[in-house]
Amino acid sequence: MTRKRRRLWILLACGLGLGSAATLALFAFSDSLVFFLAPSDLAAKAPAPGRTFRLGGLVEQGSVQRSTEKGRPTAKFRVGDGAASVEVTYVGILPDLFREGQGVVTLGAMQPDGTFRASEVLAKHDETYMPKDVADALKKSGHWNPAAGPPPPAATWNTMEPKKTGG
Repeated sequence: MTRKRRRLWILLACGLGLGSAATLALFAFSDSLVFFLAPSDLAAKAPAPGRTFRLGGLVEQGSVQRSTEKGRPTAKFRVGDGAASVEVTYVGILPDLFREGQGVVTLGAMQPDGTFRASEVLAKHDETYMPKDVADALKKSGHWNPAAGPPPPAATWNTMEPKKTGG
């Protein structure tokens, strides 16, 4: 075997080893990735039951129900993006900024009964902040055009019709 051929075999073996290592690393990370979905994305295609993901949107007006379950605070509320909404249950203390009409991002999984069981709830930090993914979902659904001004009030999102474009 010539020197050139030996180098080629070494390079091929290194490339195969590096490719295998990258494939194994990506496969290992695939189970720990957490995706963000809006309620309208869930209505279109729900992830597998038990798959952890982030659900973001606005807490619907009049949907928050607080109670206690085995001595722990429990909350049930609906998260919507104007096109669809999802029932969320959370056991624990909600953030101070949590309220109806405000944006939230929840981490959890869908249950067999169609509700979203949250293990973590994050509320927005001031009245002008909107998570990027929520803003993108509103733009995609046609409820908000940033060029036309600020987003509509959260209380009106579930009663709005998408804006029609074109002729």
